[in-house]
Amino acid sequence: MARLHAVPPRLVELVRLRIAFHNQCRSCMALRTASGAADGVTEDLVCSLEEPQEAPDLTGAEKAALRYADLFATDHLAAGDAVFDLLRTHFGEPEIVELGVQIAVFVGFGRLSATWDVVDDLPERFHDRDAAVAPWGAGTVVADHR
Repeated sequence: MARLHAVPPRLVELVRLRIAFHNQCRSCMALRTASGAADGVTEDLVCSLEEPQEAPDLTGAEKAALRYADLFATDHLAAGDAVFDLLRTHFGEPEIVELGVQIAVFVGFGRLSATWDVVDDLPERFHDRDAAVAPWGAGTVVADHR
């Protein structure tokens, strides 16, 4: 039976959190998904997202995907042939397509959510819109409600 999703939940969660940082989407940064946690996303691993290209606990595939996510979120036109050549060393075309769609959704909905400024039910450190925050080093997060 074919998998419905080609990209593992661990990678989806890492990409989601990295993009949440770029978007400064507080609700996105405060949330940890159950599927990501079940696939090995610990708070220690989330801390690796501060400097993903230097992190020893991220795989080459994860670093390539996070590089693509960083570019997509900050300078999408810089994601040229070299970025896709690197992605192809780790992923097949279906995975690259799924990854791109996931990244597009995270960038778009994260920015929308950030404009809504829904922070009332989040840990206190996410309340000040004037302070930049990150998903790493949180200590307190909101669990996925599914």
